[in-house]
Amino acid sequence: MSQQVFFAHANGFPSATYGKLFAGLGPDYTVSHLSQHAHDPRFPVDDNWQTLVDELIHHLEQLPEPVWGVGHSLGGVLHLHAALRCPERYRGVVMLDSPVLTQAERWFLQLAKCWGFIDRITPAGRTLGRREAFNDLDQARAYFASKTLFRGFDPECLEAYLQHGLRQEGESLRLCFDPATEISIYRSIPHTRPGRAQQLQVPLAMVRGSHSRVVKQHHAREVRRLPLGEYHSLPGGHMFPLERPDDTAHLIRRLLGRWQERQA
Repeated sequence: MSQQVFFAHANGFPSATYGKLFAGLGPDYTVSHLSQHAHDPRFPVDDNWQTLVDELIHHLEQLPEPVWGVGHSLGGVLHLHAALRCPERYRGVVMLDSPVLTQAERWFLQLAKCWGFIDRITPAGRTLGRREAFNDLDQARAYFASKTLFRGFDPECLEAYLQHGLRQEGESLRLCFDPATEISIYRSIPHTRPGRAQQLQVPLAMVRGSHSRVVKQHHAREVRRLPLGEYHSLPGGHMFPLERPDDTAHLIRRLLGRWQERQA
């Protein structure tokens, strides 16, 4: 019988971009997701992503049973916070290049917000003024393929981003993920948690891209301190789930299968 995975995407990347990863989880796992987090007016972005966690929990509550929570970057942090608040909604959590921050890092984030330099330590500064509109699909493809962030993408994942990350608006193609919302998410990155990570009642795995500049080696020590925490790595950078979707799906299946046996 197929088990339920709820996937949460990285900031700026609609869930359909990960279609190849989802296909790699079938048929044993059924993947649910929101098309785009942070775009429901009932759940506007606020500091520490509290309403974004509310949004995630709201949708988890519509499901008939606890889920395996899988999230990339933003999505992994949302699942961690939701699992701390509502552990009964989860069987386990897989964070794909999402850090479990140290206390010192969270203090530093709070200071950066208070003193106004948060844009310099998150991607918010690089997102400001980013191109939002394109004449056609070929122009958009050439633009994104030239960017470092997209350079390592699996070709099918890049095409999925072009298909699902852009919408027709008049005679132009525009980004589906609102750039102002994307920047707001970066600026409100959590410096608090709804509880101590050590209180997490479900298994949690952090998977780091081997060349990631977001998740560092010391974050592995943080996750290993959790009662049911473990650390893994795959080749690639911060975007490894879209660079190596088949390898990522294989690792997720292996983790969930092992956890399922433990819980049986």
